[in-house]
Amino acid sequence: MNQDLSIVSLVLQASAVVQLVMAGLALVSLASWTVIFGKLFGLRTVRSRNEAFEREFWSGRSLTELNQAATNKTDAAPIERIFASGMREFLKLRERRLDAGAQLDGARRAMRASFQRELDAIESHLSFLASVGSVSPYVGLFGTVWGIMHAFVGLSNLQQVTLATVAPGIAEALVATAIGLFAAIPAVIAYNRFARDIDRIAIQFETFIEEFSNILQRNASGPAGSV
Repeated sequence: MNQDLSIVSLVLQASAVVQLVMAGLALVSLASWTVIFGKLFGLRTVRSRNEAFEREFWSGRSLTELNQAATNKTDAAPIERIFASGMREFLKLRERRLDAGAQLDGARRAMRASFQRELDAIESHLSFLASVGSVSPYVGLFGTVWGIMHAFVGLSNLQQVTLATVAPGIAEALVATAIGLFAAIPAVIAYNRFARDIDRIAIQFETFIEEFSNILQRNASGPAGSV
């Protein structure tokens, strides 16, 4: 009886539809864990690079040197690319000798556009985790309902129904719900964790944009080489 009701045995004895549901949920769970580990290391890299650039930014180096360094880097931090986009637009408008307000507004718009691009890149695949967390339990429930229905149809041909004859069919069906929950729970936990981390990164971006805008405002009316 223990061998008949093992997980492997229940999966192998399940109907074709339930096995298809289980296989789909297993693949989704594997993809979900791939996204979770990728996002975990990706966000850690983003945070470390952002912090490194902010330390360099506030170390006293000139904005021109920082801009040149950011332009030559292939692995620049997201916050560094935001800085470079704002600095590039600021210098371009300054060469055209626009007024200080136009220079600052142009730089802020460029940084906002870069901010949105960086945030979209950081949030990539996050919607997949949300979908897995919300849909997987219902897919597993569908497999369970189908399996139970299939089991009761088979029991209708028996003269005598006992717990021993009912249990295997119901257990097979419930495995689908278990796999659905196994796929959904880590996805929901990871989504909430990553959403909170991304919100903090977005706040860091916005704070930097405001601080950098204040610096540009002080330099907007000066000579072109003063930054």
